[in-house]
Amino acid sequence: MSDGPLAKPNVSPAVAWLRTPAAIRERCHQLLDLGLARRLPHFRVEPSRLPAVVDAVLEVTRECYPTLDIPLHSRWGHFDVGGVGRVAQLDARLKDATPQERARAKLDLVVVSVLLDAGSGPRWRYTEPGGATYARSEGLAVASLRMFLDGLFSSDPKQPLRADAEGLGRLTLERLARGMQVSEDNPLDGLEGRLHLLRGLSRVLPRPGALFDLVASRGGGVRAAELLGEVLEHLGPIWPGRVMVDAVNLGDVWPHSALGPAESVDALVPFHKLSQWMTYSLVEPLAEAGVRVTELDGLTGLPEYRNGGLFVDLGVLVPRDERLTTQALRPGEEPIVEWRALTVALLDRVAALVRGRLGLGPEELPLGKVLQGGTWTAGRRVAARLRPGGVPPIRVESDGTVF
Repeated sequence: MSDGPLAKPNVSPAVAWLRTPAAIRERCHQLLDLGLARRLPHFRVEPSRLPAVVDAVLEVTRECYPTLDIPLHSRWGHFDVGGVGRVAQLDARLKDATPQERARAKLDLVVVSVLLDAGSGPRWRYTEPGGATYARSEGLAVASLRMFLDGLFSSDPKQPLRADAEGLGRLTLERLARGMQVSEDNPLDGLEGRLHLLRGLSRVLPRPGALFDLVASRGGGVRAAELLGEVLEHLGPIWPGRVMVDAVNLGDVWPHSALGPAESVDALVPFHKLSQWMTYSLVEPLAEAGVRVTELDGLTGLPEYRNGGLFVDLGVLVPRDERLTTQALRPGEEPIVEWRALTVALLDRVAALVRGRLGLGPEELPLGKVLQGGTWTAGRRVAARLRPGGVPPIRVESDGTVF
């Protein structure tokens, strides 16, 4: 396989549209409109509680970023958790590489890391050799970076700082578990699902860094929505079999009965959470190599535990059945689809209110910076205040491929 530009798959107009942020926004805002009209089956929407969310977001934003110099919400911030300059360590090891090869290596790392980033569960921890212990997303980030630095995803011992098809394809569950420090006493939700994604990745790309060549071939820049489209087109086959349209597996797309018959395209709500998280995380290494990603506000918020939990914990979203907060549900169950859709739409409203309070526009404070500033941290802090261990108010049975 070549590391060069990739062929573009052909898909139907319906599939192409469901892969756009515009489709995510349209369907999620349709459900929010129904919620505001009290016509949703699983959640009541209380817009009068939105100011409390904005207050919480502004509080953590001003605390964490007093000058409002907020980075984009991405995987890169997690790598340096605990004040350890791990990205600088990577840069030092890549100092003799060309800008293009540095970009490919960083895309190799961040694509693999995002695919390993679905919810860890409450018990899992990662202890860095000679360092501290981390949990949840930060622990997964450090674990994936250490495995990358050790050459676990490369087929060539002479080129350890890469992930390639052969290296990912021969990765075993036992080796991945060892790298993630998984044991009977340290269980990680969805380990098999994560391995499934990495093996799938080995079948669709010569290496994740090949995305750099694809994007760079366009010229000096790419719109964020186009970058997401490339991620969804080329990585689409790796997702477990779910909803199919025109013989294409759609990935993180689910039906909701309030929008239409279950078998119709009209009922489908796209989220593409991990793919959007990945897209946000590609921006920095692409920029370092001279490829600018524009119109970042074209992407949507990420519908996951912390953002979604913030709205539940602060009373904007009120479950109609209290069992939603006591029983773990599967990702495709309608209450979870509804919760995630409302989260995406409400994040747009929160972003507008935060910008208004700060006197900033979308160019100065795109949604990705509001998330970082922001909603994700506020959701985690509120959860920690309300429940032991900061567990989210709504639990999902993670298979390692969605959240």
